[in-house]
Amino acid sequence: MDFKGLDLNLLVAFNALMEEQNVTRAAGKAAVSQPAMSAALSRLRTHFADPLFIRSASGLLPTARAKEIHVHVDRALGEITHLLAPEEAFSPQNRSMSFTLGMSEYPLMVLMPTILRTVSQLAPDVTIHVRTFVDRDQSVAMLDSGEVDLVIGIAPTQAEKRILSQPLLRDEFVTLVRRDSDAARNGMTLERYLAMKHILVSPEGNHYGLVDEQLRKLGFSRTVCLTLPTMSAVSRIIAQTSYVATVLRRSVLADEANDDVVLLKPPLALPEIAFHLLWHRRSDGGNAHQWLRKLINAQFSEGCTRAE
Repeated sequence: MDFKGLDLNLLVAFNALMEEQNVTRAAGKAAVSQPAMSAALSRLRTHFADPLFIRSASGLLPTARAKEIHVHVDRALGEITHLLAPEEAFSPQNRSMSFTLGMSEYPLMVLMPTILRTVSQLAPDVTIHVRTFVDRDQSVAMLDSGEVDLVIGIAPTQAEKRILSQPLLRDEFVTLVRRDSDAARNGMTLERYLAMKHILVSPEGNHYGLVDEQLRKLGFSRTVCLTLPTMSAVSRIIAQTSYVATVLRRSVLADEANDDVVLLKPPLALPEIAFHLLWHRRSDGGNAHQWLRKLINAQFSEGCTRAE
């Protein structure tokens, strides 16, 4: 390869001369003939306008300019050698690197503590960065741009061949009420459910959710008196009000324990929600990337089983 008038193969010859300080031995190291090595030295001297090596009784002595050049050439050849060599299996114990994960609120609350605990045990020098998002389709743009290495969330509305995915877990909805409420004491009926004031958790800021959609199919509607962008405060609000909330089970279990609230089965059929591990096809073969995917999958994937 010719780079600004210099055949890059000459850099290999230069490095061999620096290491051996002898034309014959350098030729053997570079797997070329002695005349070819002598010719390479001549071309190097012309290009850098410096003798580079001075003959002495002990061999070729590098000039000050040669020593300066060697610092950069040795580093560059080392990088190229590493690039072209077969990639070794990722060994997390002695690697210092970082990953960026895209997560919505649910996996951040429910999954991140376990992921971080396992990473800190197996790869103490690995750093995790988290980027949050709201719209499930935003994950595709984040992976496309390289903003994140992996995404944990609900699958995008439209499948893209360049985005690979793996089922991680699924969760069921529960209805959260105060322990001293009529519903907690006597059971949650649809009639009682519809008579209560509801909390709707909507990161997108919507005033209409999955529960409302299912109720509409049955010909009913509910009264939403509070909308929240996150799930983190739901159980504490329920504990101090007569409101009711229908949320994913594990999000409640991940919150601080509260003896003043109870989890009930919703009085209407609601689908389970599946969460996936997603990544870009260009990252599929990386050893470090594969290691992290396997780690996350081992912690949570049970053939996409129901939440406990």
